[in-house]
Amino acid sequence: MSRKTGTILVVDDEPNIRRVLEAVLAKEGHTVLTAENGRKGMEVLSQNGSIDVMISDLIMPDINGVELLAAAKEIKPSMSVLMITAHGTIKSAVDAMKLGAMDYIPKPFDLDDIKLVVRNALERSDISKTTRVARPQAAGETTFKVDNIVGSSEAMKEVFEMIERVKDSRASVLIRGESGTGKEGVAKALHYASVRADQPFVPVACVALSEQLLQSELFGHEKGSFTGAVGQKKGRFEMANHGTLFLDEIGDIPPTVQMMMLRVLQEREFERVGGNETIKVDVRLVTATNQPLEKLVAEGKFREDLFYRLQVITIYMPPLRERISDIPVLANHFIEMYSRENCKKIERVSSETLDIMTHYRWPGNVRELENSIERAIVLADMDAKEITPDLLPRPMRSIESLAS
Repeated sequence: MSRKTGTILVVDDEPNIRRVLEAVLAKEGHTVLTAENGRKGMEVLSQNGSIDVMISDLIMPDINGVELLAAAKEIKPSMSVLMITAHGTIKSAVDAMKLGAMDYIPKPFDLDDIKLVVRNALERSDISKTTRVARPQAAGETTFKVDNIVGSSEAMKEVFEMIERVKDSRASVLIRGESGTGKEGVAKALHYASVRADQPFVPVACVALSEQLLQSELFGHEKGSFTGAVGQKKGRFEMANHGTLFLDEIGDIPPTVQMMMLRVLQEREFERVGGNETIKVDVRLVTATNQPLEKLVAEGKFREDLFYRLQVITIYMPPLRERISDIPVLANHFIEMYSRENCKKIERVSSETLDIMTHYRWPGNVRELENSIERAIVLADMDAKEITPDLLPRPMRSIESLAS
């Protein structure tokens, strides 16, 4: 199998580190760009849209790694960012990961570790270029796959077929389903399989934000528009221009924001909070919810006109208990992913384990299955070949948890 290569930006104020990383990564076949400080790194980011991975020192004298991280994610959300950090700044690097960095590289670093981390980063950032609905290749093969959405059941075939049919449309899409079923994965599939794939994919978790913060997050704000607004800020609609904006848990947005969203959908324009400049955007809106929006409309908690605007196209993600036949396929997918990540040799689940899995209720859906597989692989012996029942969480093995 050929090794995946890409364009890497190295930003560090230490010349020796730049030279070493450039030499090592170039030898791996990557195109390597370098910048001697944060300000120069910002210039390279703004001028080169083909960067797949950025490796940045965390502490630099002018613009630091966190500021570069924010710029990279705004310019190209799919870009993987790795932070170089000294021992005393590891906590800051972990904090940076919470803001979107993929990983951190502690000094002094091992060059083989650098190669592996960059390889993993490229696999993630490559989604924006290669994610497509993978159709069966051979006669009789029935498994479909896109990102972490895998399935061969009739219910999932319908999902994949719908993605393929509507991926290039500008129409709004509402993805419905329980928590953990993979709704964001469907949103990413719609974007990265579409004609907008080279443009930003911008996700927002609506449930985590207050009304004022959500307004600012979606539409931006002008300096001084409210306490704490120390400068102008672009909103997510503006950041997603020509791309896709994904709003998760759309049922939680307050009435004032619902009204503002309705105008964007109708007129394709808005003003930043506290501003009077009308900004026009071309955004494909994809939303998701685990709530019965019809009930919220009937209770007066959600605008009916917005509801119909959002659900021009509806995609339903079935819970895992309704697609039991997909469990072996999903398990194998996650085993391959996490065995490689943890340097283990796990190849399969045992027949006893699979029996437990196919009788379990899966209240957390695919997310719970993924977490269970990752946990089992981490706990497994280095020479283990299969996942045995003792590696599953205790509640999963109890008879009360099994479906009747």
